[in-house]
Amino acid sequence: MKVIKFGGSSLATGKQVERAIRIFLADDNRQAMVVSAPGKRFSDDIKVTDLLIKYAKTYLNKQDTSEIVEQIFARYQEIGQYFGLTKEDLNFVKEILTSLPDQQYPNDDYLLAAFKAHGERLNAYLIAKILQHQGLNAKFLDPTEAGLIVTGEPNDASVSPETYLNLDQIRLQADEKIVFPGFFGITPSGHIATFSRGGSDITGAILARGLHADLYENFTDVDGIFSANPAIIDDPESIHQMTYREMRELSYAGFSVFHDEALIPAIQGDVPINVKNTNDPENPGTMILPEKDFHAEQTVTGVASKKHFSALYLHKYLLNKEAGFTLRILQILDKHGIPYEHMPSGIDDITIIFDRKFLNDQLIDLICSEIQATINPDQLEWIDDYAIIMIVGEGMKNQDGINARILNALLREHISPQMINQGASQISIMIGTKKEEADTAVKAIYNEFFK
Repeated sequence: MKVIKFGGSSLATGKQVERAIRIFLADDNRQAMVVSAPGKRFSDDIKVTDLLIKYAKTYLNKQDTSEIVEQIFARYQEIGQYFGLTKEDLNFVKEILTSLPDQQYPNDDYLLAAFKAHGERLNAYLIAKILQHQGLNAKFLDPTEAGLIVTGEPNDASVSPETYLNLDQIRLQADEKIVFPGFFGITPSGHIATFSRGGSDITGAILARGLHADLYENFTDVDGIFSANPAIIDDPESIHQMTYREMRELSYAGFSVFHDEALIPAIQGDVPINVKNTNDPENPGTMILPEKDFHAEQTVTGVASKKHFSALYLHKYLLNKEAGFTLRILQILDKHGIPYEHMPSGIDDITIIFDRKFLNDQLIDLICSEIQATINPDQLEWIDDYAIIMIVGEGMKNQDGINARILNALLREHISPQMINQGASQISIMIGTKKEEADTAVKAIYNEFFK
């Protein structure tokens, strides 16, 4: 069987939902549909998830919520009426929306999670009702009923291993179709908690693993995955096949088509993923496969970049002979709850790279002061102007001259890398550059391997 997932842009209007349903019903093996909340209908539109966040904040601020409730209801009403559902058929949407403030929540974070999650929950209810209206053996399956258990923060949850034992008990009839809401699960105490933003991809992968699917089809609004960001490279090549770990590396560095955390359940369940376009379902898209028996079609699969990094550079003579040097730095970071991304080092130097979203100016001054006092380096420098570029490809393994080609491509553009790091897997090379050089570096590397 196949699990199929549709993103918010694929379900934004009645016409788009009709197209998604047609795709769902075109293959009898597609038995489970995971849905996102309705997305934008046009560029200046507001996603339903953002409307629900506004609803939650309006309620918490003790302001009148009737207008925002009507605005959210109108989105679902528009879709339902497209399929001929009556006002009475859609009353359940209004009733659920208006009852949200009346529920009991442990705190405001759980309230926000529950409000947000109803974008997906109501859409799954609605699409199941549409399928039933068309005479199909379809039902809405709620995470509570399915046993999708999560732990962690209410707005950044993680799936519990118990979930897969629960999903293993589900038995579908040959002609049965289920519609499942993405983005959230249920805590052990029975409250809603959401995955990080874009988490419907995660739900789809969890369901694919738990139901032992042969394929997880992830439908979005593009023809699969490109070898570089189309905003940087004009008409980049499409990737026909890639491995889980290639996708994981590229997602980390900026590929936003597919949620990188969604790969983990698929990897654990050995479920292939097919990223496809709702508006062009015959396009083969991109297949994401296990590494076993994978044969790379070219040297480099993709080039990606992210610019929201900062770095702390330390220099101290005989650093390599000083035991516990790195440990003391990590203890300082741990005390302030600051994760780091990478830590390339030399015999007298170490660079610690951070995701800037975890830092503010006060924290930067604080950790620099504590490291200076504790470590007493000969030189300490904070670098705010930092970007990371990832060059990824299974075809890079055991290939001579890859680093030389990358450096020569950068040299031709007068770019001097601030950091170079290659993983032990030999399928990725990380380059650190100044932010303003990042796009030029991506173009240079892309042209070297694809042009």
